[in-house]
Amino acid sequence: MPALLAIAETVSIHTEKQMPRIELRTEIKASREIVFDLSRSIDLHKISTEHTNETAIAGKTSGLIGMDESVTWRAKHFGIYQKLTSRITEFERPNMFVDEMVKGAFKSFRHEHHFTESNGGTLMTDYFEYKSPLGIFGKIADKLFLKKYMMDLLTERNRIVKDFAETDKWKEIVA
Repeated sequence: MPALLAIAETVSIHTEKQMPRIELRTEIKASREIVFDLSRSIDLHKISTEHTNETAIAGKTSGLIGMDESVTWRAKHFGIYQKLTSRITEFERPNMFVDEMVKGAFKSFRHEHHFTESNGGTLMTDYFEYKSPLGIFGKIADKLFLKKYMMDLLTERNRIVKDFAETDKWKEIVA
């Protein structure tokens, strides 16, 4: 899986300001418009998180999410079913969008998705910042396992976006 290795090599985790930040860059051989739309697809998100039984249960539950729209997800993480609602707070097609947690297990999170033309394709850059709940216990969880868990989720999501964008599979999602 060379694509997955290439993705994993571009990951960095920052912990300045005591708020973990994951930065992930993925080169994709497809147009910005296709990559942008795949990245905001509720249906593709479901595919990329099948291993957590993630389901959209409220708000926008299928199709492409847009500005000021929200989605509530139900998923199993660490053996516990959880709900999380996020809202699109910034949206500039096909350059970027931001989703932020409205309600859920984190104290807060902000996920920026940026798309730039690169080498005849698209460079997709994710910035994911979050704050864990539970004070010092949350910080310990970050260091022990949560940062890596979140990085792995985002890396898998981007692997799926890349796979769909670079093949005809994208037509099943955004056409």
